Amino acid sequence: MTFDAIIIGGGAAGLSCALVLGSAKDKVFAKDKNMDLLSLLIGTVVLRPYVFIFLALYLLIASQQMGWKRTLLWTITGYAVAFAAEYSSIHGGFPFGDYYYIEATRNQELWIAGIPFMDSLSFSFLTFTGYTCAWHLVAALKRRNSQPDDSVYQALRRSPWVLVLGALITTLMDIIIDPVALMGDRWFLGQIHGWPRGGDYFGVPWTNFAGWYLVTAVTIGVNQAIDSLLNRNNEQAGRPGIPYMHLGGFALFIFIVGFNLFMTAWLREWHLFFTGLPLALAILLFFWHVLSGADFFAPHPAVPERNPEPA
Repeated sequence: MTFDAIIIGGGAAGLSCALVLGSAKDKVFAKDKNMDLLSLLIGTVVLRPYVFIFLALYLLIASQQMGWKRTLLWTITGYAVAFAAEYSSIHGGFPFGDYYYIEATRNQELWIAGIPFMDSLSFSFLTFTGYTCAWHLVAALKRRNSQPDDSVYQALRRSPWVLVLGALITTLMDIIIDPVALMGDRWFLGQIHGWPRGGDYFGVPWTNFAGWYLVTAVTIGVNQAIDSLLNRNNEQAGRPGIPYMHLGGFALFIFIVGFNLFMTAWLREWHLFFTGLPLALAILLFFWHVLSGADFFAPHPAVPERNPEPA
């Protein structure tokens, strides 16, 4: 295979050169140039920097909460479940409804089987956000009624209530995210997807949100099963070493939802903004009520020390 340029070296200068070349793929002078997988990956980062900022935060938080092995497995399974669901939707209308992608950026970023790589990848950190928020909400509710030890706290990751609540939180996030994503032609996301017959909720059909709940529930369920298997093999999950990292999922929720609300306001879509803002505030108020009632804002989620028994 013949290429028009080759970069030798992977240091700061090489990466800078790669980013410059990758960002030029849609220019007139680059139309007939041969782009390889690396160039498309670089183009994906250049086009969607905010996605990879969220991804980096997710990797930090998840590795602290679950360890790197579980984080890697979550990323892979989250991508695989999302890709399967998106592929099924664009070919059969399930589970997101009659859905299509606009391949305007095919030569600028990585696409796999008609689906943008970054789109399926984003499900990994979105589903994890709902999951870890649900895990710590269930743990906080448990603490209100008792003082569970660390093994109980860790075991709650695999609770069916975490699956149900985690899928709901992620779906509520998408209610804020998808309508503004549908307006991507008016901001730097670009117009990448849509529904031929539109939808009742700012152009998005309600079947899409039902699909999000299903996909998130499957992703959480698969990873809970993997977690149980690893636990039986005595492969312990990570313990947050960085203070307040157990609250990282709530911070990620705020960053993701806040970014999308900011873009909605920037587009001056005030009806959508004042529909999404009360929903976001109501969710945050619920988070605060549950966590503060269980004294969950300590630097670490450790169980308070019990008073020693008298000698």
